[in-house]
Amino acid sequence: MKKYQQLFKTIQEEILSEKYQVGDYLPSEHELSQTYQVSRSTVRKALALVEKIGLIEKIQGQGSKILKREQIDFPVSRLTSYRELIEQLGLPSTTKVIRFELLTVDQRLARITGFAPYRLVWRIIRQRLVDHTASVLDIDYIDKELVTGLNREIAEQSIYAYLENDLGLDITYARKEITIDHATDRDKIFLQLGNDQHVVSVKSQVYLADGQQFQYTESRHKLEKFRFVDFAHRHK
Repeated sequence: MKKYQQLFKTIQEEILSEKYQVGDYLPSEHELSQTYQVSRSTVRKALALVEKIGLIEKIQGQGSKILKREQIDFPVSRLTSYRELIEQLGLPSTTKVIRFELLTVDQRLARITGFAPYRLVWRIIRQRLVDHTASVLDIDYIDKELVTGLNREIAEQSIYAYLENDLGLDITYARKEITIDHATDRDKIFLQLGNDQHVVSVKSQVYLADGQQFQYTESRHKLEKFRFVDFAHRHK
């Protein structure tokens, strides 16, 4: 890990542990440079990362102001797992497996997921809690032939860590569709929506390096908790 990434992690942890309060300013770049014995360039790179995840706002002539953390920036174009995002942001989170079962893909499910009819898939429904608040409902369909040995304990931790580290699978790309959907009865129960009538739905078909689809997932997000972001580049 490079010096600016280490400093980013340190500042992030200090903000999340409330060493600095909302509305406070971080020490100046010069002070941070002296405190952590790094260059001003390293400090600037670290602060740029802290600003990117929404923890500070850099105000000209004043410094870096601590922001209230109301929403989580969810990257659209990157193939980032929920667990990786939460660990990167240092947020307290737990996962509850609501359902774990093996089923055969029928014609209707084939049209939705992209898997061939009669294919065996794992279906896993998980409730994600962030800061003790129900925030995401994940419904996963995972090809049993490609992903062996899956169980409830793995689903409670990180399926992607199991696929990459234990099975050695090369997860490469995904096709995503993001829509605002009417909340279902299941959403209302497991996302504790109250009067909210809509959720953000992210549907993804995920592929290995050899082009085989191993997963279809629908992640249903509470509107108030996530903000979906990306960086756009102009191509001439």
